[in-house]
Amino acid sequence: MIRTFIIDDHPMVLAGIKSLLADSSIVEIAGTATDGYIALEALKSSDAEVALTDINLGDLNGIELCGMLKRAKPGLKILGLSTFKERSYITRMLEAGASGYLLKNATKEELEEGITAAWRGRMFMSAEVSEVMTSPAAKSSPLPMLTAREKEVLVHISEGMTNQEIASKLFVSPLTVDSHRKNLLAKFGVKNTAQMVKVALEHRLL
Repeated sequence: MIRTFIIDDHPMVLAGIKSLLADSSIVEIAGTATDGYIALEALKSSDAEVALTDINLGDLNGIELCGMLKRAKPGLKILGLSTFKERSYITRMLEAGASGYLLKNATKEELEEGITAAWRGRMFMSAEVSEVMTSPAAKSSPLPMLTAREKEVLVHISEGMTNQEIASKLFVSPLTVDSHRKNLLAKFGVKNTAQMVKVALEHRLL
């Protein structure tokens, strides 16, 4: 039995994966976490051999977490788990030290195959991910990794809210919102809000 730790900030997703693997003869759930920092601390003392981590976890995203875990526990095998199959996400996850990348529509058999491959020291990617990685590279800039607060601000911006309105809703100052707005424009590499929202919609970030 391969002891596996699952990290996802959606409790329903965690419950779904646990249910999917409940009667597995290959995988044993060693623990779960909905937060990257909690997962990092838990895994430092865990006997888990493989970790499945979502990419978008909030303030500490899955790519950053992967790098931190590989430094803290070099022997731990990590698999990215996401709804995103863009080349930029996959590449950055692998560069951070992941042993593979699966999509959240993976079957039980695919999860078991990926976990087993990682445990044995092999690279594993689900079929759709492999297709993305072997196709000609898309001529687009890498998608930005956003913090939980930046995601909130982006959603409100897309709804047409002003800095003052967003500040009131999030209980922060308009200057803080303006700072987030400028950071978002820089991360997306665009010059105005309309372009930013367009890119975010095209890549299903909204």
